[in-house]
Amino acid sequence: MEVRRSFETQLNNLQENLVEMGRFVRRMLQRAMKSLIEQDIALAQEVVADDDVADAMDINIETKCMRLIALQQPMASDLRVIGTVMKAIADLERIGDYSVDIAKTAIRLSGEKYFKPLEIISQMAQIVDRMIEEALKSFLERDLELAQKVCDEDDEIDHLYKNLFDELLEYMRNDPNLIYQATYFLFVARYLERCADHIVNVAERVHYMVTGQLLQLAPSHRSTIEE
Repeated sequence: MEVRRSFETQLNNLQENLVEMGRFVRRMLQRAMKSLIEQDIALAQEVVADDDVADAMDINIETKCMRLIALQQPMASDLRVIGTVMKAIADLERIGDYSVDIAKTAIRLSGEKYFKPLEIISQMAQIVDRMIEEALKSFLERDLELAQKVCDEDDEIDHLYKNLFDELLEYMRNDPNLIYQATYFLFVARYLERCADHIVNVAERVHYMVTGQLLQLAPSHRSTIEE
């Protein structure tokens, strides 16, 4: 019994570490977007520096996962939790990377007056921020409905990305002087779209952790792979 209690303590700690990392990369993304909108170079540089912290968290959690698997011989349900954590931290680490990319874009564009407000990009960032919060909550509470909501919200991101792509393409056609800045705006929108995809991956792993079924929950590409 003592061994089992020790294992459960370590497993709970592992899950807390995942949520901590999720909240950290969420703050990275929030600050990256703030640096872009407000053209704040100092804040952008802080986000770039935080990438090392996110990477260290990723490695630390992965090491703990491997140690639990090697030393504790977890049961199937526990193994799904550990597997979910290992998959999720990889997705969270990528969100941290995209946050750094946005911050670097903010640095590149810091000396320029934006030719248009970043309304759609800001809207995308707000949805992605909400998706991260919901994905972490669904993990903690084993909430499958919330995990599905996260995946459904990905359609909003795809729709906004397409609209912005078409809009910026039209700007570039009409005025070649806008190509440089518009291209970077497209990059940022693409980074946000990819962040949303990684959050969907986390939500899908939550479903797998709870049910043993690995589903593609996004409305556009659903399929079922049973354990």
